[in-house]
Amino acid sequence: MADPKGFLTTPRQEAPRRPAAERVRDWDEVYVPGGLLPIIESQADRCMDCGIPFCHEACPLGNLIPEWNELVSRDDWQAASERLHATNNFPEFTGRLCPAPCEAGCVLAINQPAVTIKNVEVAIADRAWHEGFVSAQPPERHTGLTVAVVGSGPAGLAAAQQLTRAGHTVAVYERDDRPGGLLRYGIPAFKMEKHQLDRRLDQLTKEGVRFRTSTEIGRDLAAADLRSRYDAVVIATGATAWRELDVPGRELTGVEQAMEYLPWANRTYENAQNTPKEQSVPEPPDSPLTATGKHVVIVGGGDTGADFLGTAVRERAASVTQLDIYDRPGEARDEEAEPWPTYPKLYRLSAAHEEAGELRTAPAADADARLFAASTLRFTGDAAGHVRELHLVEVDAARKPLPGTGRTLPADLVLLALGFHGPERRAGGLIDQLGLDLDERGRLARDAAFATGVPGVFVAGDAGRGASLVVWAIAEGRAAAAAVDRWLTGRTRLPEPIGAHDRPMTV
Repeated sequence: MADPKGFLTTPRQEAPRRPAAERVRDWDEVYVPGGLLPIIESQADRCMDCGIPFCHEACPLGNLIPEWNELVSRDDWQAASERLHATNNFPEFTGRLCPAPCEAGCVLAINQPAVTIKNVEVAIADRAWHEGFVSAQPPERHTGLTVAVVGSGPAGLAAAQQLTRAGHTVAVYERDDRPGGLLRYGIPAFKMEKHQLDRRLDQLTKEGVRFRTSTEIGRDLAAADLRSRYDAVVIATGATAWRELDVPGRELTGVEQAMEYLPWANRTYENAQNTPKEQSVPEPPDSPLTATGKHVVIVGGGDTGADFLGTAVRERAASVTQLDIYDRPGEARDEEAEPWPTYPKLYRLSAAHEEAGELRTAPAADADARLFAASTLRFTGDAAGHVRELHLVEVDAARKPLPGTGRTLPADLVLLALGFHGPERRAGGLIDQLGLDLDERGRLARDAAFATGVPGVFVAGDAGRGASLVVWAIAEGRAAAAAVDRWLTGRTRLPEPIGAHDRPMTV
């Protein structure tokens, strides 16, 4: 503990964001470049170095948070980077994308604002890259054993890196044209610029990981052929089977699954990298799903919906409204319903909601772009079969409609962001060809060692856990890699931060 009174004398300060009117004109990250540097050491000083750090328990990676907080407060960035990377392969991902359950578990959060753990983490990661502390770590020797990883999201990349460093030869198969999974085409650039991903991929390549893109297992390469080529296989395809909304008018053109929309926007961002700086956001490519000039309604109140909100605003939509079926949460923890150190459901103002509120993109909304306690009844369209209106009603806590609360919103594009229930199961595809079993929730079934019923086939990430957080995906990849290493060699020295059936702290 560098400053024993830091948590008493220093107020919480978070990374400053660029003005909303400025940042919606580009795809760059929303934060002021270098904005953390003047404040981050004093923020790290707020860590109490408490006797029992519940932030460890709240983080599935077991990040050594008090240790690297102290090192940052002492200006020892290289040691801080070493401690951070000891438990986390990709801290620049989690520092940008994770909602920070560690902060909810911070002991200081019992009666004060928590330590800005997430900001300290991303500051360490960025400083590590800037100072050259991050480098490739190829294995000293090779085992002669081979592993295929199917899917290049955070779980697949973490598993691949761990197994490669253990000496195995690893190939990662990705059905998209570039590796990264949802990190590539499912996360907007204003939350994480893609150079953050690309330099990690370069690190993995230098360590020996081989990437096979534009290859869908079960279609471009038979699953049996894959299994025969490698000593073990890790399935890390994610949970991309989206939930549907069964209401009248769902068949209208313009009512789309949100994850069919976002990849187009991310490809637009890739094109924008070659656009002269004096230009604003370039014209989107010819896509039936562009939000430009349209009245957009997002059905679903989660963080993913907020990503679509920020994207549609940058595409210059005529209006954007987000519907959340739940009541508006409170701004303080309900100690009875969600006691510390569980992660509470609070009213949070993401960067996208802040932008929408300041720019008034949703005239019908109360504050930012959200309508709470709102349930979709039906869609209506024009003579050409294109959606034009969304009909909704307010609901109570039990989701029962409240009489007399019906209303209509203009809607040229409706994006369904209702979450995911498991991996995609295409008839005759990977799951069928390998003969893998699903559990009662549609996830790939596995045992405590991440193994399926097929010898040598393991499951990591959302494909086995269900849709979760990036920090859980990385933890899954690390733990599954240890399980594979043990199965291949009879023992392992790789860390195992979680078990296959571990779950976050809940009431």
